[in-house]
Amino acid sequence: MEPSVLGTLSYGMYAIGTKYRGVPNACIATAVMQIASGEPKKLLLALTEDTHSVAGVRENGLFTVSVLSTDTPASVIGALGLVSGRNTDKLRNIRHKVLLEGVPVIKENTCCWFLCKVTDVLDAGNEVIFVAEIIAGSDKAVGTPMSYFYYREHMHGLSPEGSPTYLPPKATFDETGGESFVCPVCGYVYKDPNFSFDELSDSWTCPVCKCRKSAFMRQTK
Repeated sequence: MEPSVLGTLSYGMYAIGTKYRGVPNACIATAVMQIASGEPKKLLLALTEDTHSVAGVRENGLFTVSVLSTDTPASVIGALGLVSGRNTDKLRNIRHKVLLEGVPVIKENTCCWFLCKVTDVLDAGNEVIFVAEIIAGSDKAVGTPMSYFYYREHMHGLSPEGSPTYLPPKATFDETGGESFVCPVCGYVYKDPNFSFDELSDSWTCPVCKCRKSAFMRQTK
């Protein structure tokens, strides 16, 4: 089966707020689903195993879901979804608030948020599925929720390797240098004949979506 066919399944785009050893963190997830409309209201969250965020949810039994809107900048998705929180403060340049429980809520043009308490955990190979009760959240939603289809088709975004929705990027090459460096968020290709990618400063960011230089992917012939 062609893996891209799975793209016809419906996904959303969500920022998951966690904390690990008292430090707030966040990641991007596509698999969040409501499973109960009665009381208590419940949802499912699937995250990739062996990640900093999963360790945080396991440790505290709490997480937040911030529903991203179509106005959420691609740079926010790149910062939260393409870098590990083990060695980086992913929230440093992201507008957010930390709840009394110590978990963050993202405020970068998001539609709404929920605070969730884990009631059950299912280990599913490379994924972990959390069943959780919604214990607090927004009084209303604003904006248009971002779907994974919108993220792929309109923002030209990619998923990190190892995530359930990951697909290898299409090869794009700089014919003058024999290799290209491609932004994993918006697909921008760096190919300046006067300056190699290695010559750019570490603070350089994608001119389109502001993704960090360290997240760019090398593609060679």
